[in-house]
Amino acid sequence: MGLKIWLDNKLVDETDAKISVFDHGLLYGDGVFEGIRIYSSRIFELEAHIKRLYESAKAIRLVVPMSKDKLIRAVEKTTEANGVIDGYIRLVVTRGVGTLGLNPFICEEGRLFIIADNIQLYPEELYEKGMKVISATTVRNHPLSIPAQVKSLNYLNNILAKIEALDNNVPEAVMYNHEGYVAEATGDNVFIVKNGVVFTPPVEAGALEGITRGIVIKLAKEEKLEVVEKNLTRFDLFNCDEFFLTGTAAEVIGVVDIDSRIIGAGSPGPITRLLRKKFYQYAHGKKS
Repeated sequence: MGLKIWLDNKLVDETDAKISVFDHGLLYGDGVFEGIRIYSSRIFELEAHIKRLYESAKAIRLVVPMSKDKLIRAVEKTTEANGVIDGYIRLVVTRGVGTLGLNPFICEEGRLFIIADNIQLYPEELYEKGMKVISATTVRNHPLSIPAQVKSLNYLNNILAKIEALDNNVPEAVMYNHEGYVAEATGDNVFIVKNGVVFTPPVEAGALEGITRGIVIKLAKEEKLEVVEKNLTRFDLFNCDEFFLTGTAAEVIGVVDIDSRIIGAGSPGPITRLLRKKFYQYAHGKKS
């Protein structure tokens, strides 16, 4: 039995969930999206994700064809209809049907669809041993090109960096901005630890303002850790004591090698492990 997909204003069978080939989301990547986790049937940080979706849409002058309250309910209905206990939601808003020209203002009303399904995660072994990453040669989009805070359907910048990672037989790549500072990984935010202080690039460096990133910063501060948002260089990554990535799918995962430079002792460090544990407890509604 196939999935139930929310399309525009109702649930439909997976086989009936269709978008026109003239939709500008397909033709030009003109649209926005959110990826949201489900833990034990509980949708994680839904309101924060909906808020970010609307802000992304506003930045590209895209009208979300549904109120926030109705959209929250639609996400909940889609999750319930598919019986997802632990999984992932993809919420997408496209510009809608238009012509073969770029003009977005002749598009019909935006289209909206929601998928709730299982998710392929990194294997548990990778969390225990830590991952290897490389530095991408693909530069992060200039902030005057498209703001990093916009989670748009045009992910080519990230995809090209991801190809570099896969070509080097590693799962992730660190992307740098036009000034040479660390922006983010292809799908995750970057954190390092040096002398007990947690550092992460500011949003202005070209990082998506990740939901998981924000929670990890909060959890770190609750553990009395100093957290500093500042520009980081490749040299900083090479010489840090710990290195980890955060994201909706990845959660908190340690990095033990970048560009063949071993990080720390070559295994996820104590602060990485602590924050992974604290995030797991937070996500699953468990007390310390």
